[in-house]
Amino acid sequence: MKLYLLLRSLPSLLFVLFLLLLQSCHPGGKPGSPNALLEAAARNQFAGYWYQGEAEVNSYRLEQLRYGEMREGEAVFVFVTEDLSRSKQVKLDQPDKAGNRKVTVLKLNHLRRFVTGIYDYSLMSSVFTPVDTRRHPHSLKTTTTVQDWCGHAFTQLNLKGNRYLVRNFSYFESFGDQRDRIPAALLEDELWNRIRLGPENIPSGEVEVVPGTFFARLLHKEIKPQKAVLSLETKEGIGRLSLKYTGLSRELEIRFDPSFPYKILGWTELDGGKVLTRGTLLESVKSPYWQQNALKFEQLRDSLQIRH
Repeated sequence: MKLYLLLRSLPSLLFVLFLLLLQSCHPGGKPGSPNALLEAAARNQFAGYWYQGEAEVNSYRLEQLRYGEMREGEAVFVFVTEDLSRSKQVKLDQPDKAGNRKVTVLKLNHLRRFVTGIYDYSLMSSVFTPVDTRRHPHSLKTTTTVQDWCGHAFTQLNLKGNRYLVRNFSYFESFGDQRDRIPAALLEDELWNRIRLGPENIPSGEVEVVPGTFFARLLHKEIKPQKAVLSLETKEGIGRLSLKYTGLSRELEIRFDPSFPYKILGWTELDGGKVLTRGTLLESVKSPYWQQNALKFEQLRDSLQIRH
């Protein structure tokens, strides 16, 4: 395993050494400095992967605790870059004409499906995180829907200045048609995007985090920032992002490839020390999936091991 990791990282190491040699012609903090060269290389690497007109589609084997029993299901993560309207926080129809209203984001569509007895659940969240996290330190928007045979619930967070506007709609009386404002904080839902944008930029130590919206909706929890501890480590070739809340009995571990493009390998959620959700990567493909909607493309679902 150690030899494999060394060989896998050799091209990157040689490239970094090449950049450091180049900087000898540009002393000090000028554009040719090591930091500037490395940042430029990282931007080019990111663009070469994410700005080619394709999405990255990942399928996972899902284990989901519901009504006291563990259910088997499937999850799909779709990562793609889009141009969002800064004010309306929706995808721009004509981004080339939007000027400074345009914000490029990494979007994650996170879907889960599982069965409880005779009926099934379908969950989906969409998270929009600006690629330029220096200028835009908070995700602009997240939306979540939970559907089952009883009805469906919908949650949306929109960034407004230094606060999030939170709106909840549900068929349950106590959770329906709510509207609130909470301080802008790191969203648990955006951690997946933060890893893809560069795990080294994720804060560590004690931070304010808004718990995941799937967790909030399924367990009927209030959506508000909570104190938590974040930590990152790489062990045996796998990166691990650990999130532990200090005021909730909730923990989340996300496992990822520590090399670019930092693919999500799986995750585990704990509630009260018990596994609430576990996901394990099955397949990952790059695809312009929105163009593959004819019947002849249904066979592509087999390559992702998607049953439903």
